[in-house]
Amino acid sequence: MDYKAAVITVSDRCSAGEKVDKSGPAVAQMLEEAGFPVIYKGLVPDERHEISAEFIKCAYELGADLIVSTGGTGFGKRDITPEATRDVISREIPAIPQAMLHYSLGLTPRAMLTRGVAGIRGKSLILNLPGNEGGAKQNLSAVLGVLEHALQMIAKDE
Repeated sequence: MDYKAAVITVSDRCSAGEKVDKSGPAVAQMLEEAGFPVIYKGLVPDERHEISAEFIKCAYELGADLIVSTGGTGFGKRDITPEATRDVISREIPAIPQAMLHYSLGLTPRAMLTRGVAGIRGKSLILNLPGNEGGAKQNLSAVLGVLEHALQMIAKDE
């Protein structure tokens, strides 16, 4: 079964045109190469309601099975992607970010400085990645192999 993916970059500077988004396209390419057709690529500022609305749009209007965000997971005042994610998910999946952390800590101690979460909204899995291109790719590679099975479990439960 083909599971459709959406990638959302959360960045004030990218959404204002002050910086080129590198992590979103890198994540989209990894998903495509892993067999997840990317049906949507979004870019929103670090605004809680806009991030939440983007997740809802991807889940219900676009029918994305996998929604991957990049950015907004750090310690800055405007880094609120995890909070926006928790606003919309019905169930959190803590082991996915734990697996990403475990993998990434073997590469850099800075891995512990992310607050990303994962959870379920309807039939969609929402996953937060760091905004740094390298960090986003490392974290996604840590869990990419289990995402199809996770989506099968979610679809079976619906």
